[in-house]
Amino acid sequence: MIDLSNFQEILNTIPHREPFRFIDSITELSNEHCIGTYHFKKDEFFYSGHFPQLPITPSVILIECMAQIGLIPLGMKNLASLDPTVDFDAIKPIFTNSDIKVGAPVYPETTVTVESKNIYFRLNRLKTKVKMRNERGEVCCSGTLSGIFLPNESITF
Repeated sequence: MIDLSNFQEILNTIPHREPFRFIDSITELSNEHCIGTYHFKKDEFFYSGHFPQLPITPSVILIECMAQIGLIPLGMKNLASLDPTVDFDAIKPIFTNSDIKVGAPVYPETTVTVESKNIYFRLNRLKTKVKMRNERGEVCCSGTLSGIFLPNESITF
C-alpha cells in the first residue's frame, strides 16, 4: 500500500522508467484532478532525429507525457478510493484512447505543466480532460485521454 499523499511515492510506483519517463513532479492530486510537470531536456533521445536543425517534441511524446501525468496518478487515486489496500505493483495502466489537439510546439529545455480533470472512473476505466501548458502559459495540447487499470495476470501478448 502506498501513501497517495506522498507524491514521490506515487512517482516511484508509476511503471515507466528512463528514457521513457515523462513526469518529474505531481503538485496536486485528488479523485477529481491532477497537476504535474515535466522538463524536456535538450538531450532527450528523440530530438536527434526529429527535425534535427530545429528540434521539436513529437506529438506522440506530448500525449505520452499527458498520460503519465494526467491519467496514471488520477487512476491510482481513484483505485485507492475503492480499495485502500490495492497493490499497485500488481496493476498495469494501459493507455486506450486519445482525442488531442496540438496548439503550440514544445522545444528542448521547456518545462510543461499538465492539468487533468476526471470525466469518469468506472470499472477500472478512466477518462480525463487534459491540458498541457508551457512556461509562458500557452496551451501546447488539450483534449481527452482514456485508460484502463488491469491486473498483471490478465495481460497477455
